[in-house]
Amino acid sequence: MEQVIMKTSHTETGYCCTCDLLPGWTVSGSKDFKRFKVYVQESIDFYLDCAKKDGDKYPAVFDGKYEIIYLFDTCALLNYYQGILSFSGLQSITGIHQKQLAHYAAGRSKPRPQQVKKIEDGLHAFANELQTVSVLI
Repeated sequence: MEQVIMKTSHTETGYCCTCDLLPGWTVSGSKDFKRFKVYVQESIDFYLDCAKKDGDKYPAVFDGKYEIIYLFDTCALLNYYQGILSFSGLQSITGIHQKQLAHYAAGRSKPRPQQVKKIEDGLHAFANELQTVSVLI
């Protein structure tokens, strides 16, 4: 199954994304990511239907099975996890002060590449740790 990468950002009105495979295509919508994913698929389907009806070319990946992968910018990532992990918890995971994380999530400041790496590494380490946890029944 081929992967289709969606470059995902967050704005005041919700999530938005673009796809390099679909020049000029963009979708924006809900602050609820599950609902946003539905909008993305509906928008892709509409784009493809129009392209087929008009005889326009489109990437062959969309003729078979494909998996949508959301590549989050820092603001979108923090907003996504904000409903799961508090900024205090993210501070413990990343080593970045919660007030600074809140600024990144709100788009008031943009993290330097080193800070982005700390966030990514911290979340990956946390995920790896969770995989080692077992619960007695």
